[in-house]
Amino acid sequence: MRSLAFRFTLAFLLVGIVAIALVAVFVTLRTQTEFDRFVFDRNVTALHNALVNYHRANGSWAGVESLVARGRQERPEIAALGSSLAILDADLRIVYAAGEFAGRLGLPARSLERGRPIEVERRIVGWLLIGGPRQAEMRMGATPEEAYLRRMGYAIVYGGLGAIGLALALGAFLARNLTRPIRELTAATQAVARGQLGQQVPVRSQDELGQLAASFNHMSRDLAHANELRRQMTADVAHELRTPLSLLLGYTEGLQDGKLAGKSETYAVMHDSARQLQRLVEDLGTLALADAGELPLNRRPVDPTALLERAALAHMAQAEAQGVTLAVRAAGDLPAVSVDPDRFAQVLSNLISNALRYTAAGGEIVLSAELSGPRPAVSPANSQVLLRVRDTGSGIAADDLPHIFDRFYRGDKSRQAQHGESGLGLAIVRSLVEGHEGTIEAASPPGEGATFTIALAAAPSFHPAQTGV
Repeated sequence: MRSLAFRFTLAFLLVGIVAIALVAVFVTLRTQTEFDRFVFDRNVTALHNALVNYHRANGSWAGVESLVARGRQERPEIAALGSSLAILDADLRIVYAAGEFAGRLGLPARSLERGRPIEVERRIVGWLLIGGPRQAEMRMGATPEEAYLRRMGYAIVYGGLGAIGLALALGAFLARNLTRPIRELTAATQAVARGQLGQQVPVRSQDELGQLAASFNHMSRDLAHANELRRQMTADVAHELRTPLSLLLGYTEGLQDGKLAGKSETYAVMHDSARQLQRLVEDLGTLALADAGELPLNRRPVDPTALLERAALAHMAQAEAQGVTLAVRAAGDLPAVSVDPDRFAQVLSNLISNALRYTAAGGEIVLSAELSGPRPAVSPANSQVLLRVRDTGSGIAADDLPHIFDRFYRGDKSRQAQHGESGLGLAIVRSLVEGHEGTIEAASPPGEGATFTIALAAAPSFHPAQTGV
């Protein structure tokens, strides 16, 4: 995985390399060009100085042709200027012309803009013009060295400006691509803030931004799911309250109007409806406290075998009445677990009651406990006690298994309604187990009933003989 820091470092390095390479290439090309111009200017200066000395020695331009011809033969720098040049006197008459200037009697005054004046004793006695692509260099009055240094300075400045421009363009392109996930996350979070839950952004990489995008997608899905559960829970609570309340209102109105006689059967039905409301309110209160982390737990070391035996004893009569075998099978010498005995009795009671609902006569419910990992005295961090409630009932459908701990979830709705379930029992079980820093899982192989497994950390400092329920 390439980290975001690596990508930014690579981007900065790429921008730096491109900028340096551009400056190097530009300056290298300009150096060659400017060096050629420097040589040209130096050769022009050599011819110019020769013409100054000639006029100073002769007082006129008579016979200057021989000077130029001799210079072309004897001085390479003059020969390197080419064949197109012109020499004018002070009155702008051509005294020597070759190449593009040949055959002319004079030149317009504007031509002097690309010529170099020939001065003797601070008096202009003539003009020198060089033809060809470099003729504009003639109007520069500086020395060849000064002109070369000035042009090289310009080349470096222009190269630097070009490199800055290219670096800005490349940097903007890279920055746009690197910050695209941030812009997408910003837009998605703003949409979530407006209440549009479930927003998803593309995961474009495996770096920190990719991980952030994946985490945001997971969070957004969870928020949308939680919001849907909240709405569903509100509807479910209203539905659960509506039935007993409607029944109570119907009976009380009938009693008030004298349409119903006050019989023990009527009062029993009303009492059952009131108890159903009470159970629902208590379950909702327990879940609210668990969600807020304020559920009071009086935890102490308890023998897990004693927990299972107490739960089995509480449901033994119901199991026998249904023709179901209820057994406890625990490994010997198990370490204690730190739990609230009353709250954990509620956990086991809900699981056993759930198993009894779906286990037919002749079936079996087994409560078991075993140690997972090393003994707590050896490695407390990896030692867990596993409590299981296994039945041979109808089992749980594969589609329902991931949702059985959701609030008000009903897999077999008609059957649960028949047993008067509210759909909060297993949600309370999970909240209480997690409140004890444990985990709970459900498994239901086809045709083998259902098994609920609770994993609790073993208490390293206590032995079952020192604990009780």
